[in-house]
Amino acid sequence: MKKYFLTGFALFFLSGFVFSQTDIPLKYAGEITEQGLKKQLTIVASAEMEGRETGTNGQRKAASYIESQFKEIGLQYPESLKGYQQYYPLFKDTLISRLMKINGRISTYGKDYILQPGSVLHKKLKATDMVFAGYGIEDSSYNDYAGKVVKDKIVLVFSGEPQVNGKYLVTGTNRQSKWMYSINAKAILAKEKGAAAILFVNPFWDSIPTPLIENSRKTNLYFPHLNDKPKAAVISITPLLIKNIIGADEANTLIEAAKAKKPLNTFNIDRRVKTKLVLRKKRIKVEASNVIGYVEGSDKKDEYVFITAHYDHLGKHDEVIYYGADDDGSGTVSVIEMAHAFAKAKQDGYGPQRTVVFMTVSGEEKGLWGSEYYSDHPVFPLDKTTVDLNIDMVGRIDPNRNYGDSTNYVYVIGNDKLSSDLDPISKAINKKYSKLELDYKYNDPKDPERIYYRSDHYNFAKKGVPIIFFFDGIHKDYHKPTDTVDKINFDLLEKRARFIFLTAWEMANRDEMLKRDIPLPAEVR
Repeated sequence: MKKYFLTGFALFFLSGFVFSQTDIPLKYAGEITEQGLKKQLTIVASAEMEGRETGTNGQRKAASYIESQFKEIGLQYPESLKGYQQYYPLFKDTLISRLMKINGRISTYGKDYILQPGSVLHKKLKATDMVFAGYGIEDSSYNDYAGKVVKDKIVLVFSGEPQVNGKYLVTGTNRQSKWMYSINAKAILAKEKGAAAILFVNPFWDSIPTPLIENSRKTNLYFPHLNDKPKAAVISITPLLIKNIIGADEANTLIEAAKAKKPLNTFNIDRRVKTKLVLRKKRIKVEASNVIGYVEGSDKKDEYVFITAHYDHLGKHDEVIYYGADDDGSGTVSVIEMAHAFAKAKQDGYGPQRTVVFMTVSGEEKGLWGSEYYSDHPVFPLDKTTVDLNIDMVGRIDPNRNYGDSTNYVYVIGNDKLSSDLDPISKAINKKYSKLELDYKYNDPKDPERIYYRSDHYNFAKKGVPIIFFFDGIHKDYHKPTDTVDKINFDLLEKRARFIFLTAWEMANRDEMLKRDIPLPAEVR
């Protein structure tokens, strides 16, 4: 009897010791497994989902599947939505008639010009003056519009922006400004100045690229941004058409200067050009959706931790499916599996203090549409949202990462912005549990890839919500049909997802919301 009593006491003591050493969050992070992630991703990035392009049946199938998983897990849905999906409006435009005549010469659509997607003309447009406005830039450091009056006139502008001695004139550095890549910025400025339309030319084109022609002819999808600024219609034309308008010699001089990125604001080639444009579109309304579910918190249930990813991708074109297994199937299934882990913890009596919201958004590939809609129409108060942990591509290895251990890293973006709490928490969780190499390569807002601005976290950041964005880098299958499930490194995906889960756990259970004590970095101009 004595012997058995002592043995039993020892076992009781030992079991108590083991329990006291058990790390509860680590236990539930273990619910996120390679097998579970692979099972989910095999469905999300399957041929049945047709590439999940926003506004298509494939996207709606994916939304229904994610909703079914949230239901099965036992997540609650926002009462205001009366379900898991937050629908938002989109419009489809189809070009139904087109005519461009300059000085009596009819131009050929697709050969001489195209209407840029997003440009809408519902009536005839006539103008008898053309004004040359260089690159179409107005900035404190460089101005193509100085001394020019463009109201009710056609404005001719080139793509790109000027350089002198290797430095861009707008930024004063070797870094491009928004004027290099944003046709919209030039179209908005032209509209503000009263221009009737823009003739936009890329000096390097011999002809208009076939994909642009096809894209301009097909039905195009648009999102009505809450703060959309009116913009002038943009008609892209070939360099050859410029020669027919202003003459070959002068046009050649201008084209060569634009190719060399020389300042163009000293050229004066304004002309009286009799122009007639008839470009009409048919517009219909469609819908897309974000999928939202949550695990309710306990004593801090009116404060929120968001975990987000985008579930849309590029769809199917000419019967070729763009599967989007990494971009962003990997993030989507991470969100689903983290939701399962948090729900299991709550079921076992270890629920979070704060409410944890799991949101997969659509429209990211189109321009962060779904997250923009959410940030403008929040279901939960943004001032009570302590953080957004955003996941966009976490299933692959960056082939260009030729340092450190590329089988054990994740790129971390936003950790030193908006809140001084973010970086210490992220590093402490990693040191305690995950032992990943936290790589901050893309964290600089001035990074040429502009990664900080290119995923859904940015719409939270713009509203003041602290964010961390997790990313694996750019690989050769990025935005190609070959981004498939068989290329995913599931062991690394598991490790990254567990790290993000543990970070969310800490932020959901700490005493205070994250401080908001660092200004949002100004977007690179």
